[in-house]
Amino acid sequence: MNTPDYRQYQPQHPDQRSKVLLFASCMLLAIMLYSGLHPFDRATWLLEVLPVIIALPLLWLSYRRFPLTNLLYTGIFLHAIVLIVGGTYTYARVPLGFNLADLLDLDRNPYDKIGHFFQGFVPALIAREILLRGQYVNGKKMLAFIVVSIVLAISASYELIEWGVAVAIGQDATDFLGTQGDPWDTQSDMLFALIGAVSALLTLSRVQDKQIRDLGD
Repeated sequence: MNTPDYRQYQPQHPDQRSKVLLFASCMLLAIMLYSGLHPFDRATWLLEVLPVIIALPLLWLSYRRFPLTNLLYTGIFLHAIVLIVGGTYTYARVPLGFNLADLLDLDRNPYDKIGHFFQGFVPALIAREILLRGQYVNGKKMLAFIVVSIVLAISASYELIEWGVAVAIGQDATDFLGTQGDPWDTQSDMLFALIGAVSALLTLSRVQDKQIRDLGD
């Protein structure tokens, strides 16, 4: 079976999409700036929102040459909100996490697991879209395998970064790590990233395929 040439597709209405993305970017920037007014710990806030600070200009610089699907832009936006909220309160102190802990009868705030779920869910869609549109992989099974492998590599790299920060700044890294005394926190973080990646592939692959094709409609 021949794989469609996704490289040929370009959005037909870039101006309309640009306005929506500009509005979303401004809203996200406003939320991030507001969250930075009185965070629980400013150093932790900066470390947590740094991916958002890096991603926003990259998305705009690449928009004309390589626009993404609406699905992917939405996922990136939601992931950014998760990171900003985690940075504002620190992951162990997010109010939503305490509500979930009470609801599920947990002995720790699980908000960091939401963050790591998104760390798998959204990067899986990013990797899948790049691989498809660049025609780098043939075959659905191989595509899924490589996407999951990329997500796990990203998750492992992030855990190494956390370890490096902890070594560099010592005890002050507790809020950034968010381990809450769990000796298996690193392993469970990677597990939730894996669950996120698999969930994205199972639920949104067809939607993403259609939106990639629709970029050329």
